[in-house]
Amino acid sequence: MIVPATRLTDLPWVRSRIGGASKLYGRARPEVLGTIWWYSLSSVLVAPALESLVATGIALDPALDAISLDLVPDGRFAGARSSRVLEGELGPSLGKALEPVIATVAEAAGARTRALGAIAADSISNRLLWAGSAAGDVDSALALAAPIIASTGLGLPKPRFLEVNGNAVVRRSSCCLIYEANSGKCTSCPRQTPAERDRRLRGALG
Repeated sequence: MIVPATRLTDLPWVRSRIGGASKLYGRARPEVLGTIWWYSLSSVLVAPALESLVATGIALDPALDAISLDLVPDGRFAGARSSRVLEGELGPSLGKALEPVIATVAEAAGARTRALGAIAADSISNRLLWAGSAAGDVDSALALAAPIIASTGLGLPKPRFLEVNGNAVVRRSSCCLIYEANSGKCTSCPRQTPAERDRRLRGALG
């Protein structure tokens, strides 16, 4: 099902989607379900603008009225597309799109906007990393992260990257809280010791 991204500022709709996430992640506090839901959604939401910028040098518009989301039956978002090319700077445009969605998710779930903003920053970094890998120029893609994130105007954490077994990895500043919903901590979870994170990343990246 195609959903306009403007629905992401509709509080009753967002609250319903977060409540439905319990079918995927089990019974958990609204804050936990909302944070997990946003962790997945934010990556999809920022993808069209960032991937197009890395691939072509021209960003598509991240504005909510330009973005359409692919909502699959289980409640997750499988992808997104933008209907137009961006006119203006990407960072401020991303900030304008993200700010009302973060505020809506925070109200619906009882989550902190600062924590949700950190998730958005990590999503931007990860999408640039993946796009750079696909384009064969990771360094150039990662160089975009700091200026884009800083210019959102949302006070998001600065991007950080690690090299693990020759692979660039985002050093996350955010936690998706999935470990509070009948799951273990993610391999790159910041809520573990640096030594444990490094061990798990090296194991995962061979």
